[in-house]
Amino acid sequence: MIILKSQRELNYLRDAGRIVAETLNEVKKAVKPEVTTLELDRIAEQYIKSKGAVPAFKGYHGFPGNICASVNEEVVHGIPGLKRLKNGDNVSIDIGAIINGYCGDAAITVPVGEVDAEVEKLIEVTEQSLYKGIEKAIAGSRLGDVSHSIQTYAEGHGYGVVRDFVGHGIGRNMHEDPQIPNYGLPGRGPRLKSGMTLAIEPMINAGTHEVKTLSDNWTVVTADGKRSAHFEHTIAITADGPEILTKL
Repeated sequence: MIILKSQRELNYLRDAGRIVAETLNEVKKAVKPEVTTLELDRIAEQYIKSKGAVPAFKGYHGFPGNICASVNEEVVHGIPGLKRLKNGDNVSIDIGAIINGYCGDAAITVPVGEVDAEVEKLIEVTEQSLYKGIEKAIAGSRLGDVSHSIQTYAEGHGYGVVRDFVGHGIGRNMHEDPQIPNYGLPGRGPRLKSGMTLAIEPMINAGTHEVKTLSDNWTVVTADGKRSAHFEHTIAITADGPEILTKL
């Protein structure tokens, strides 16, 4: 069941989204060679709590971190730890926060130091594929229009679109209906309506779309060991078009 949000609820979601966006900005500033992903996790935790919010990921289905920090071939759900970032790496940072009982969720992929042109392009195309999807998130359109736009843009650059993990509705719960694949056919799926709130999050691989989960039962990596990138925004469907709730 897709839950439509009232204006009061949208205001709470805006508050949560702003905190997530600010936190991502703080963490991004700290990304550099030799920093550990655990240090990034602590920066996020401190900032979220300083705003009177709660990190949404900590303990979620047993997840041990405040953020997901996924490096290079890690696609999503990387556990923060003592791994030190190196020049030329890319790190995807996924952050959720809860305030007044409502969730915000967003992700960015950040280059570490100087990255090569291939990594730079993967990051750029992944981010643009997110915005291609958001452009189609218009009341009256179908969810498949969003999915198809992401897929065609990313695959048009020769990349693999992850199928095993998808975006989602969001509100009081981190994951609500509907599921939002980053691939699909236009004109299919639920019709988008004002009041829907969605977390759209393309996960794009430099090679195959296939992934596997490591023995920690969390970290998802590309099946071929090639790089991956991940971007996400929480948005609201409004009569005036999509509103990005997790953008400064």
